[in-house]
Amino acid sequence: MSYTNITRIGTDHTIWQKGFGFYKDELDIMESRLAEVAMKNTTFEARQGVEHFQNQFIVQRNNIDELKHEVNLYVEKLGSDAQKHGGRMETTMVAEHAELHEKYEGFEKVMNILRHEFNEYLSKWM
Repeated sequence: MSYTNITRIGTDHTIWQKGFGFYKDELDIMESRLAEVAMKNTTFEARQGVEHFQNQFIVQRNNIDELKHEVNLYVEKLGSDAQKHGGRMETTMVAEHAELHEKYEGFEKVMNILRHEFNEYLSKWM
């Protein structure tokens, strides 16, 4: 087995965890704004948008929970591996970190697109 220093991983997982909290809060705010739209607009077109965004918010909450779980498992595995090897970890952990990093960035892109689409919807119906 090949090993590398654990500091190579950095603190990305801490940043990701804070990001999950931020995005959950953002979804709460968007849901609140969506409820306002639903109360003020009863047209079919407006209701379609309400349903679409309700579904998207549910999907993104699930994505947050799943990705957060993956990160937590990784952090536990990382800690265990570093403890076994005196602050070093298997180099395979670096590849796993890169994969999680890519997933997190993909999630952020989806959230940014969702935010943009939702703001366009709000500008039409508020």
